[in-house]
Amino acid sequence: MSALPSRSGLTREGRDTLWLLAVLALTIAPHVGRLPVWCLAGTAGAIGWRAWIAWRDAALPPRWVLLLALAISVGATLLTFQSLLGRAAGVTLVTLLAGLKTLELRARRDAFVVTSLGFFLILTQFLHDQGPLNALLMTVALLGLLTSLVLAQRPLGRPPLREVMGEAGRALLWGLPLAVVLYLFFPRFGPLWSLPNDAGARTGLSEQMELGHVAELAQDDTIAMRVRFEGEPPPPRALYFRGPVLDLFDGQTWRSLPSEAPQRWRPSMGPAADARAAWTYSITLEALSLPTLPLLEGTANARITSPATLPQPRRLGMEWSLGRAPKDRITVAAQARPAWRPLLDDDDPMLRTWLALPAGHASQTVAWAQALRGRPELQQAGVPARVQAVLRHIRTGGYSYTLAPGVDEPDAAGRLPDPVDTFWLNRRAGFCEHFAAAFVVVMRAMDVPARVVTGFQGAERNPVDGLYEVRNRDAHAWAEIWWPGRGWTRVDPTAAVAPDRVERPRRLLNTPVGQAGPLATMAPDWVRQARAAMDAARHRWNMWVQGYDRQKQFDLLKNAGWDAPDSTDLLRLAGLALAVGSLAGVAWILWQHPTRRASAWQHTLQQLASNLARAGLHPPAGSPAAPSPLTWASLVEATLQAPRQASESERAAAGALAERLRALDASHYGATPQRPARLRLEQRALRRLIRQWRDSRRNAPRHGGTGAPR
Repeated sequence: MSALPSRSGLTREGRDTLWLLAVLALTIAPHVGRLPVWCLAGTAGAIGWRAWIAWRDAALPPRWVLLLALAISVGATLLTFQSLLGRAAGVTLVTLLAGLKTLELRARRDAFVVTSLGFFLILTQFLHDQGPLNALLMTVALLGLLTSLVLAQRPLGRPPLREVMGEAGRALLWGLPLAVVLYLFFPRFGPLWSLPNDAGARTGLSEQMELGHVAELAQDDTIAMRVRFEGEPPPPRALYFRGPVLDLFDGQTWRSLPSEAPQRWRPSMGPAADARAAWTYSITLEALSLPTLPLLEGTANARITSPATLPQPRRLGMEWSLGRAPKDRITVAAQARPAWRPLLDDDDPMLRTWLALPAGHASQTVAWAQALRGRPELQQAGVPARVQAVLRHIRTGGYSYTLAPGVDEPDAAGRLPDPVDTFWLNRRAGFCEHFAAAFVVVMRAMDVPARVVTGFQGAERNPVDGLYEVRNRDAHAWAEIWWPGRGWTRVDPTAAVAPDRVERPRRLLNTPVGQAGPLATMAPDWVRQARAAMDAARHRWNMWVQGYDRQKQFDLLKNAGWDAPDSTDLLRLAGLALAVGSLAGVAWILWQHPTRRASAWQHTLQQLASNLARAGLHPPAGSPAAPSPLTWASLVEATLQAPRQASESERAAAGALAERLRALDASHYGATPQRPARLRLEQRALRRLIRQWRDSRRNAPRHGGTGAPR
């Protein structure tokens, strides 16, 4: 019956199979771009082939084809990942197996296996993205898989998909309260709750820099961190979020000093005097790729507020470090002073570290800087005059700010020109890293200790929640010079040629820096507002759903009255929730499906069996507990047989009872069955006849006796 075709010619089995295949494809779809192309092509081919079979009601492929495809899938996975273990290889193999399993989908058991693989594939999506949109999409996929399960449990007929989906949706909603309770109180264990967040995005800063690296980050529009200021926020030109400091230069790459180097951890002489008010803020950082925290410049105090399991950061000079890169989103409460800085002695020998230049590199730029230093007006000038002379050269020397400065061509010997010389003396077009690196080289050549600082500059305020969003496109590089008596002082040479880069906040949906402009104004207001609302919603999701950790569980219990909650209290609450949920489910089932009340006819049969049992007549073994009236009539007449002799009164009573029973049976199975009111009259009449028959049997003489009553 389940295989009957519909009006469209598609059988019930074909329709259910196509539905399951569509849901499975939806479950796999977000993996596009993450899995190898050959995996996606093979899976799509298998699902498409099975859909064609369902549509045409064709035969399934032979078993040897599936075995060959399985061997190819395992071999290709090994060749691609060199292993079958790990997240990437595991997800690839499970995706392929799910696609191949559909090619032997012929029975309910196979449907259960494919559905189970679909549930597992839903879990794999959260290994990459735990954001709200992905959660919503996977909820839709979950509803589709539950619908397939309900279809498999209803093999007869052709139930409409809308009706079956309604049943699956109700089951999902009824399970939601228990899921929420378990989410709130089930203890968090480390590996289970430390999955990558929000598409696995990590800030792209590193402890080394080659020219072009920061420009690549400027193409990335993902959010790196969100900042909330208490009170008046800093002006845009002060929004420098300090990341790794790059001290060493080998002619091609800038690197940080090792963490154990004394220049990195030597205690300072104390903060510089600053009478201005501090900026108090909290910053939520996405997962980092390095241990350095990109905090606001001048941050003197910082502590991690979430998660509570992380160690507190320590200050290394003007940097803040965790010691290791955090794998999850963290929130830091901090305070910054606009001109705070640690100090060293002006004659400290450590300062020579920031005067070193690699031999044989940037030689033309070094010669240019030394010539500038030899000018009469700068021979006896201090550090400020030398800095201003170089900045004046940048402003008036024809330099331009661009993301696409061009590609260096090798010479006849195959050697690439020096990148600093090319930028400073020839091309004069580059991104912030070009200006910062060349400026530091020039300063060192002019006997001014200098270093490159990387981080983020600028932020855009989200009008929905008031948070300042810093994106990876805001990655920036600037310079620091040693100013005797003042210590390390920021100098941003990019501001000399592109002041808008640091003076004004960027708008939502702006184009990448350095590209031509009309596209920046083409986005309508509602698009910008929608994006702002989505960013705000994503942040709330990250903080209240994805960021709900063990410390927040304990805080919830403290607010509920626990003095010192621990994991045992959480387990007890989770167990209590499971018990209460189970009992509530049983009560609901009993309430929705109570014991069915007997019909009037069934009640008549039950009363008849009960009355005859009191009279001493029972149905034979193996017969129903309440036989039909016709069966009772035969049993009553059988009591008149030998070995004893029945009296005339007993025979008359038994005959009347049997006749009434046969009449009752005939009336029930006739054209017009008796109504409940008539059946109640029949019950009373039968009780009277049964009582007469019982009394006649009691008063009958014993077999072979004197005729006295029994």
